[in-house]
Amino acid sequence: MRLPRPSVRGTGWYNFGTHFPWIGERTRAIDGAHVELLRGVSNPIGVKVGPDADPSEIVELLRVLNPTDQPGRITLIHRMGDQRIEQCLPPLLRAVTACQRPVLWCCDPMHGNTVTTEEGRKTRRFESVLGELEKAFEVHRQCGTWLGGVHLELTGEKVTECIGGSGGLTEADLHAAYNSFCDPRLNYEQAMEIAFAIADRIAPNR
Repeated sequence: MRLPRPSVRGTGWYNFGTHFPWIGERTRAIDGAHVELLRGVSNPIGVKVGPDADPSEIVELLRVLNPTDQPGRITLIHRMGDQRIEQCLPPLLRAVTACQRPVLWCCDPMHGNTVTTEEGRKTRRFESVLGELEKAFEVHRQCGTWLGGVHLELTGEKVTECIGGSGGLTEADLHAAYNSFCDPRLNYEQAMEIAFAIADRIAPNR
């Protein structure tokens, strides 16, 4: 099935395979196939940005993907990792602010905090996920920008894929209910903890 199709209303081409296609940290080369494909569709687009991203290249990428500066077109999803976000995010925020191109900022505190146990199982430490998220709010506040979204991988099931949190899961618990075929997800309790942390940050008195 051909996913990019012209709009029946004549408003351009759209990727009908998803409402929100995104370009990954490893596939956002300006002259690469992913950018070439998505610059030709009118969907809103997400772009993952890691700690080693060159701010000037991200600014150029914004020009290529959104030459008319259409509001809502680009969401920059930063995934820096708990240990690097305070150092690596501010230069990116300053560069994008200076170029005055409209973006929505989103934090992905999951992918930059993936680790592998001695047994070879992928997991994430809840404290690192929460730590990156808390630091993201603070860095945006200091730079005068707004964190407009959070990308999480979670499930309502009682899985044991990420360690830590109020349940006190450890590496020894991972085998109990590790059901993911890809990336480790927050379980219900861990996800609710994150939700309350976000609610506390966006409360009017903060």
